Amino acid sequence: MQTLKFAVLPGDGIGPEVMKVALEVLEAATEPAGLALDFEEADVGGIAIDKQGSALPESTIGVCEKSDAILFGSVGGPKWESLPPAEQPERAALLPIRKHFSLFANLRPGLLYKELTDASPLKTERIPEGIDIVCVRELTGGIYFGPKETHTLDDGDVVASDTMVYKRSEIERILDVAIASAKSRSGKICSVDKANVLTTSVLWRKTATEYIAKNAPELELSHLYVDNAAMQMARDPNQFDVLVTENMFGDILSDEMGIVCGSLGMLSSASLGTQNNQHGHPFGLYEPSGGTAPDIAGQRIANPCAQILSAALMLRYSFGLNDIAEKIESAVKQAVMDGHRTGDIAFGTDPIGTDAMAQAIKARI
Repeated sequence: MQTLKFAVLPGDGIGPEVMKVALEVLEAATEPAGLALDFEEADVGGIAIDKQGSALPESTIGVCEKSDAILFGSVGGPKWESLPPAEQPERAALLPIRKHFSLFANLRPGLLYKELTDASPLKTERIPEGIDIVCVRELTGGIYFGPKETHTLDDGDVVASDTMVYKRSEIERILDVAIASAKSRSGKICSVDKANVLTTSVLWRKTATEYIAKNAPELELSHLYVDNAAMQMARDPNQFDVLVTENMFGDILSDEMGIVCGSLGMLSSASLGTQNNQHGHPFGLYEPSGGTAPDIAGQRIANPCAQILSAALMLRYSFGLNDIAEKIESAVKQAVMDGHRTGDIAFGTDPIGTDAMAQAIKARI
């Protein structure tokens, strides 16, 4: 029996409760195929601060290093917002784990089923068939990881600076991910930058143009400034197929994409690294696009679909099990189409809880 070895980091808020049912769905999907789940849980985020004094303890890193992938929940919440910014769960856990494992590529599907168009703030006539796009975000470069400095001038004024840095090689490797995604979809890539202002964006646009022309000339490449891209996302998201962009722009645009796609409870993500695991597939971290939802934590009413779909991405990218990933994705879609909805996507139907939603999905595997 083949074993799937991965780390489970449930995190805070609704993280543990949606993780629990995601693992149940994973087991239901993999067991008939003769696959065994071998996972180890570890603390991350606020709960890790409370228990071990660090949002990302060395013991958690150790568990992840012994694994072929990481299934991640969500971190943070009001309890830890009074901590210094550098010690808060989101910054002290997610950024270091991305850096430690060189998780440079974030793939965030923007998926809205036709049956859930009422969930989007866009008018249904703008998205009559729903939404199906992908944002590919560079994750370990740019202004988030560039040199930072704060100092006081002679006149007492205070200056803070964040430096945006990109190398051609960093841009080329994220383009490779976008190219692979576009080849499996419609063959269209839109590269987003701010080349009319930023020197890093000038390099980004030049590199994207030359690299895709050389390595994937059959693809259709377009360029947009980030402000226009944000406007176009709100006007007509389906004009895009694969978006590729740098770290900060990707952070903002993927969140906007999450809003136009309705509930964050339906949106998954994959962060892929430079190293392969023992199966010869990329080591990756898989997490819902939403947060910890502390206002409903513990009530078992949270939508588990994003966590379940993130687990499906883990099967696809880190274990090469595309067929089983598709079974899970189809089961989620069918459950929603059949009227099984948590409160965030109910819209006139009677909402069900986290466990009932997971059971509906398991029944359709």
